[in-house]
Amino acid sequence: MTAHARRRPRGSLAGLVVALVAAAGCVVGGLPEEDESAPRVPPQSQDPEQPAGSQAQQDRGPGAQTTRADGTDTPEEFQQDMADAQRLAERYWAEQFRASGQRFQPIRRVVTYQRDGEVTCGGQAIPANNAVYCTPGDFIAYDIGWSFSAFRQIGDAFVFYLLGHEYAHGVQIRLGIRYSFTIQQELQADCMAGAFLGDSVRAGTLVLDDGDLDEFREGLLAVGDDPDQPWFAEGAHGTPQQRADSFFRGYERSLAGCDLG
Repeated sequence: MTAHARRRPRGSLAGLVVALVAAAGCVVGGLPEEDESAPRVPPQSQDPEQPAGSQAQQDRGPGAQTTRADGTDTPEEFQQDMADAQRLAERYWAEQFRASGQRFQPIRRVVTYQRDGEVTCGGQAIPANNAVYCTPGDFIAYDIGWSFSAFRQIGDAFVFYLLGHEYAHGVQIRLGIRYSFTIQQELQADCMAGAFLGDSVRAGTLVLDDGDLDEFREGLLAVGDDPDQPWFAEGAHGTPQQRADSFFRGYERSLAGCDLG
């Protein structure tokens, strides 16, 4: 998300984000030793009801209740945007759960990795160039080099969608949602990510820059399954059009469009 800032040059979306979201639901999670040489996302806040305007955000200037980015593409900006996306997701889902009389438990941790096998889930290595929510470990992991490269070429919208989609998988687990086919789970997570972002924009806690909606659409069209991928295959995420339709249904209609029951 950018506001009142220069646009980033667009690169090849398909080449960068073809593996944007992996199938969720690994079996057990193991975490790596941290590499201090790479940009890191700060730990999750302990209070899920903490407002999005933390001290770090206030220092950036726009105000305590609004998340904006300054349009730069440095590692520090990437780290801040990831932290903002995480914090906004925690706040959003805490509010949704509270409205239904429940308390929300934030996802335990967001971790980064740089190599195949550096992070495992259920004894299985999480591959490079990917992002995943690991169910039993209750953490999100993403390849930091790949994510940062996509961030620089696509823009801030990539970061907020990436975190929003994976966070939605954690919410599905908390709600006890199970599907027989991966595609159902993935399209619903796209819708939930759209609801999170659309509701945040309408609430004024997130500001869109001109062209951000186009970034969402083009990115989603780039990450759809190949035409010959069976819809019932394990790991299927949906066609490009299905993914875009699901995301924007949530963006426009909020969670009412996501079949949460």
